[in-house]
Amino acid sequence: MTIKAIVFDAYGTLYDVQSVSSITEEKFPGKGELITQVWRLKQLEYTWLRSQMGAFHDFWAVSQESLAYTLDCIGIPYEKAVFEEIMAKYRHLDPYADSISALEALKGKQRAILSNGSQDMLDDLIRNTGLNAHLEACVSVDAVQIFKPNNKAYELIEDKLGVKPEEVLFVSSNAFDACGAKNFGLKVAWIERVTAEALRAEIAGLDKAGPTTMFKILRMRMEHFGMDPDYRLSSLNELAGIVNG
Repeated sequence: MTIKAIVFDAYGTLYDVQSVSSITEEKFPGKGELITQVWRLKQLEYTWLRSQMGAFHDFWAVSQESLAYTLDCIGIPYEKAVFEEIMAKYRHLDPYADSISALEALKGKQRAILSNGSQDMLDDLIRNTGLNAHLEACVSVDAVQIFKPNNKAYELIEDKLGVKPEEVLFVSSNAFDACGAKNFGLKVAWIERVTAEALRAEIAGLDKAGPTTMFKILRMRMEHFGMDPDYRLSSLNELAGIVNG
């Protein structure tokens, strides 16, 4: 069946969540890398925990909770204004270099985001970075108050975009999300931003793994769930060949 919609994850797929390191390092010199990686790990963990507990807080609140955990855990005192400056980066994340070119190459198809992000922070983000001009829709899990990879989150694609699951190509660089979408029944393209070979070479050259390497190990390789994606791509720019080929 013809692909009618290409639905993207936002954080880690179109937008580089590691770009928060610019503000974490500015505010806490020498600790920026550690803060960035622990924050992201706890942020994801909190979405899963809150989904399991049936205790939904939107992604902005979850991001605040996980940042507070990170700073308290590391033992860094902070002022409210500094905390708010760091949080504000999530409304100004850096798009990956291939994001706009890939979206532009898919013009003519329905292009959308399905994200765990809260609707207001997503709307600000795509407007602030210009991606709103290349998207037909931006859908938040706020509507069902449960986070990906729960099936209810992926049901929003048909509900909000009016396309059947078999008419959708779902795109994510997050392995948990790619597996969740595949489990739901979508065709999935996983963006392999860190290859196994590159990660092994990085590890081989280290005496001990630092926070960024540990993050790559834990979150940037495919899960062993038996839910392999339909496509493994190294760049978003490869999508046009699949969709239009």
